[in-house]
Amino acid sequence: MIIRDVIAALEDFAPLPLQDDYDNSGLQIGTTESEVSGALLCLDVTPQVIAQASDMGYNLVISHHPVLFHPLKKIIDNDFTSDVVRQAIVNGMTIYSAHTSLDNAPQGVSMHMASLLGLENVQVLAPRTDFPNAGSGVIGNFPYPVTEEHLLATVRYRFGTPCIRHNGQLERKISRVALCGGSGAFLIDRALEQGADAFLTGEISYHRYFGYDGRIKLIETGHYESEQYTVDLLFNYLSGKFPQLELSRTQVRTNPVNYYI
Repeated sequence: MIIRDVIAALEDFAPLPLQDDYDNSGLQIGTTESEVSGALLCLDVTPQVIAQASDMGYNLVISHHPVLFHPLKKIIDNDFTSDVVRQAIVNGMTIYSAHTSLDNAPQGVSMHMASLLGLENVQVLAPRTDFPNAGSGVIGNFPYPVTEEHLLATVRYRFGTPCIRHNGQLERKISRVALCGGSGAFLIDRALEQGADAFLTGEISYHRYFGYDGRIKLIETGHYESEQYTVDLLFNYLSGKFPQLELSRTQVRTNPVNYYI
């Protein structure tokens, strides 16, 4: 099996035309005609992830977040992206990133988050006109209404986050929940329009919190925490598609944010 075969399968699951205009999903570094010696899955590519893949004898790293997001005009010392690119090239590593192509896929990141919360009748929150079954975020219902405290505790447990940010009391039970992995605050008003009692995402900026108290419960888990299970999503898909492929989840915790509690 060659790397191109794995990439083709990934793009069946998360087609590149689904990515947002600003994004850079797809092949990041390396070649596609080599035999696959193994694939390491991660949320973020760091020098430590490259080192782990190399130590395992793997030549393919598959990430959610792209290594090359902004144009890279120079490769220099003491620069994070330069270090990753340099180490990948030196170790003969191919890197592929499925970012918003996977976010927007019909069975992508947000749908996986909804399954973790146990939501039912889940639909795309902001469907694409060209791909009506795909798009940004999802919305669904709990089997029965829950309190705010129950929802916050469930989110904290399911996403393994030590700290949850949220807005003021909603003062009603919550039945309908919208969510989006990563930075999904742009969907808050869409969630309100579709009758959501709560909206969950990885990051919400300070000023976006104003004006929603009593209207919708806003919950912020942390960017890494909202998308960490993307690795499981990719693992489950690829292991089913290629049972013979040597496939591993990274052991490296790539979250750059720490919490003092």
